[in-house]
Amino acid sequence: MKVIRINNQVEGGKKAFELLKAEMENGIKTLGLATGSTPLSFYNELANSELVFSEMTSINLDEYVGLAADNAQSYHHFMQENLFQYKPFKESFLPNGLATDLQAEAKHYDQIIAEHPIDFQILGIGRNGHIGFNEPGTPFDMTTHIVDLTQDTIEANSRFFDSMEEVPKQAISMGIHSIMQSKMVVLMAYGKDKADAINQMINGPISEDLPASVLQNHPNVVVIVDEAAASELD
Repeated sequence: MKVIRINNQVEGGKKAFELLKAEMENGIKTLGLATGSTPLSFYNELANSELVFSEMTSINLDEYVGLAADNAQSYHHFMQENLFQYKPFKESFLPNGLATDLQAEAKHYDQIIAEHPIDFQILGIGRNGHIGFNEPGTPFDMTTHIVDLTQDTIEANSRFFDSMEEVPKQAISMGIHSIMQSKMVVLMAYGKDKADAINQMINGPISEDLPASVLQNHPNVVVIVDEAAASELD
């Protein structure tokens, strides 16, 4: 793992942008994208850049179960608002949270990933070490699956909803095995509440109890952290 320390989230977005631009110059075709507050500065850099994505594919990590694509809290809507309206891709894939057969949707998403190998995967990290919605205890060999969200994750995501009761309790998530197939992973983390997870991810044992620790086994990971998120590394 390569660790890049920056002063704040704005600088982190710029650094991730520089990494992506360099990889695009090398001809990459597929981006793996994440949602939440962590990648917002990165998407702002993309939206205001001269980069063109019309010949590229994007594949998102996850989507809530039970929310329509046009729901203001869906990840479809998040991506449209923060990136796609400014930078359309040739194709953009997100799981269908309203699928009548969720297991079939998970298999379908695995096929999409197989047909579009991810070159550059953006990740955040949860306070409990989750990546995507792969919560502690998720097997490392898991592909796309249906997740029962932990209370910690529900509480963390409740800031985007009017009340905690409105937060969906399930999601469809790309699995850890799928994430590990990405050719390059860029994980960003900001704030003191991520410090313990970052330290365990980099220095702790590789364990399904902390899903992000599996990234120690990946050959090409860049971790972008501010000083608060890096505070337990020393």
